[in-house]
Amino acid sequence: MNRLGIETLSVFGLPPVEFVTLAADLGCAHISMGLTQVPINPHGYPGFSLREDVALRHEMVAAMRDRGVSIALGEGVNVRPGADIRSLAPELDIMAALGVPRINTVSLDPDIGRSLDQFAVLAEMAAARGMTTTTEFAPGLTIADLSSAIAAIRHVGRRDFRLLIDTMHFFRTGGVPAELAALDPDMIGYIQIADAPLQPRFESYMQEAMTERLAPGMGEAPLREILAALPRELVVSLEIPLLSEAQSGIGPYERLRPCVDTVRALLAELDA
Repeated sequence: MNRLGIETLSVFGLPPVEFVTLAADLGCAHISMGLTQVPINPHGYPGFSLREDVALRHEMVAAMRDRGVSIALGEGVNVRPGADIRSLAPELDIMAALGVPRINTVSLDPDIGRSLDQFAVLAEMAAARGMTTTTEFAPGLTIADLSSAIAAIRHVGRRDFRLLIDTMHFFRTGGVPAELAALDPDMIGYIQIADAPLQPRFESYMQEAMTERLAPGMGEAPLREILAALPRELVVSLEIPLLSEAQSGIGPYERLRPCVDTVRALLAELDA
């Protein structure tokens, strides 16, 4: 089973069909995808919108079929202050049409009670379209650490509402692999992998997380132990934005090839 994926943040706005081609060329079976281009675009790729461009959606579906790649995670369906998550129903319809099996959500609304209630509504909406939902925690988000994320999972109380474990966020919030091993494996739905030093390299955590993570083995996160504590059947997707390399002219294949090789070897070692 090919568990490897590439997250959309790793490719900085690469258009959808080209993203599918890149993943296949790297030997990865999965990608994550939002409906619009991420705002960080050092290569100057042309803009796109899967929301507006029906023809592009058809082209992407055909490319995924031809290259054996699927969208493992739909992104951008987030809880925001003053906005009703029900307004995102058309986004979910498009993701379902693209064959997305799960969506990920975070809350940017500081009202924790409202955030949890919106999560519950979103999970129900996704389930009605045949999709599951994950939620991600990170410093600076309303759900900031593992314990808060577990509380959110329990509040929603649905088996199709699970945790997304991002290894950088988990490591930087003080998580240790034993905490993951102690969880019900069914509580975890998706894995994003990147390395990081223990001490921040930027004043803003989100700037570091969005632009300059480290390739596996280049930081201090215990990636082998984290992966060993997580369910073996889950997608492991590389969220490794390397903006300084992109700005120096290094393309996505060259940036990500060493990262993919390292993670593939790590997974093979664990599976053995």
